[in-house]
Parts: sequence; C-alpha cells; structure tokens
Amino acid sequence: MKSLYDAARHLVWLTQFGLSVVIPPVVCIIGAVWLRRQLQLGGWIVGVGVAIGVLAAVSCLRSSLQALDRQGKTAEHKEPPSVSFNNH
Repeated sequence: MKSLYDAARHLVWLTQFGLSVVIPPVVCIIGAVWLRRQLQLGGWIVGVGVAIGVLAAVSCLRSSLQALDRQGKTAEHKEPPSVSFNNH
C-alpha cells in the first residue's frame, strides 16, 4: 500500500511540474497574440510574450526544483528527537 501511495505522490509531483513549466509560456503567447489582434500591434508583441513566458517558465521550474529539494532533504535527515530529562 505504501508503494502505491508513493507512486501516486510522484505522479502528482510530475503532473504539477509539467503544468507549471508549460502553462506560463502558453498563456503569455496566447495573450500576446490576442493583444496583437485587438490593438493592431506589430509582431514584436509576440516576441515579448514569448520572452515573458520563457522567463515565467524558468521561474516556475526553479521554484518547483527548490521545493522538491527541500522535500528530499527533510525525508533524508530525519533525526531522532533529542532526549531531555528536565522540562521545566
């Protein structure tokens, strides 16, 4: 049962990781194309949208990897609680 739980947890992490990297560029590019059509702007706006989307994806990638690293460190370094005989 524990292996099933671990597999489900890893599947959730993988899905979240993929979506957090893919969604920002897609949304920025769609927004840039929409702005280009609505405001009759040049093609440069799509380039700006791509650049902002890539920067957002890198930021999400970095934060996801940091969270994964923090989770791995807490799982590896579980220390036994310290023994104290005097609690006053």
